[in-house]
Amino acid sequence: MIAVVAPRYGGSEVLRVEVAPLPVPGEREVMVRVRAASLCSGDLHLLNGTPYLLRLGFGLRRPKRPGIGQNLAGHVVAVGAQVTEFQVGDRVFGEIPGGAFAEYACAAVGALALVPDGLGMEEAAAIPDSGMTALQGLRDIGKVEPGQRVLINGASGGVGSFAVQIAKLLGAHVTAVCSTRHLEMVRGIGADVVIDYTADDFTRTDAPYDVVFDLAGNRSLREIRRALAPDGVFVSSAAAPGDHWFGPIRWLAAVALTDLFTRPTMKSLLMRPSATDLAHLADLAADGRLRPVLERQVPLIETPSAIAVFAQGHAAGKTVLTVAG
Repeated sequence: MIAVVAPRYGGSEVLRVEVAPLPVPGEREVMVRVRAASLCSGDLHLLNGTPYLLRLGFGLRRPKRPGIGQNLAGHVVAVGAQVTEFQVGDRVFGEIPGGAFAEYACAAVGALALVPDGLGMEEAAAIPDSGMTALQGLRDIGKVEPGQRVLINGASGGVGSFAVQIAKLLGAHVTAVCSTRHLEMVRGIGADVVIDYTADDFTRTDAPYDVVFDLAGNRSLREIRRALAPDGVFVSSAAAPGDHWFGPIRWLAAVALTDLFTRPTMKSLLMRPSATDLAHLADLAADGRLRPVLERQVPLIETPSAIAVFAQGHAAGKTVLTVAG
C-alpha cells in the first residue's frame, strides 16, 4: 500500500510517501480501506515530537511508529477474530493513534462509528478529533444551556467551526472571534456576532459571557476573567500555549490553580475519544444540522505540502486528504 511516513522527528520536510506493508488487524481491530483522512493539531505534535515530554511514550530519538495521521473514514475490509461490532463492507470513521495517512489502516473497534447514509467520506473524516473536542468542551465542561451567551475564541479553525455550530444547536447566543479574512465563513455557519480580533478586544465587554471556549490561547487568564459572568465557565482546550519541553502543562496548571481562588469556573479540556459521541456527531451531520467545513481537499500523495500549509495556522475549517479508489 501507499503510506505517508515520518522516519524521524521534524517538519513536513521529513515526510515520505512510500510503499509499505499492509497492516494486520488484532483480535479487537478492523482493517479499513481509507477513503479520506483529515489533519489535526495532534498530527503536528507527533510529527515534531513536541513537547519533548511526549517522546517518552512515542520514541526518544525517532518515532516508534513512523505512520502518521489520526482521523480517517473508509470501508472495513477485514475484521479481527473477536470483532462482532463491524463487518466487511461497513462504512466507518474515527480516530486512531497513527497511520491514517495511508491506503489501509487498522483501528480498535471502540475508536470507530458507522458512517450514516447521507454523509460523505470526506465530511466524516473531518469530524473525529475536532468534532469531539467541540462537543465535549461545550456540552460536558461548559454545560451550555439554551439562552446562554457563549464566546468561541478561535472560531474559524477545525475545532472552532464545529464549536460555533454545536453551541447554536445547544441553544446558545454565539459570539465568534476570528481574523478578518474568516468573518464571512464564521457568519455563514451560524454565529450571531462575529468579532475581528485584529480590530476589537472581546475581553472588554459590557455584557459578559456565560461560557468562554478558548481554542486560541492568546489571552491571559486575567483578561479572560474580565469577559466572564461571575458564575460563568471558562473552558481551555488542550491546544493552549506552551514551550517545547512541557507543552501546555504550565498553562493547564495555571487554569486549575486559578479555578481554586476565583468565582468563575476555570476548566481545561482533554478530549476523550468516544464512539457514542462520534455516532451523535455523524447523525447531526447526516441530517444537515452540522456541517463540517472543508477548507481544502488534496490527494494523499500531497500530504507533505498540505501539512506544510496547515502548520502555518490560520485555518478555515478542516484540510482533508482523499485516497483514490
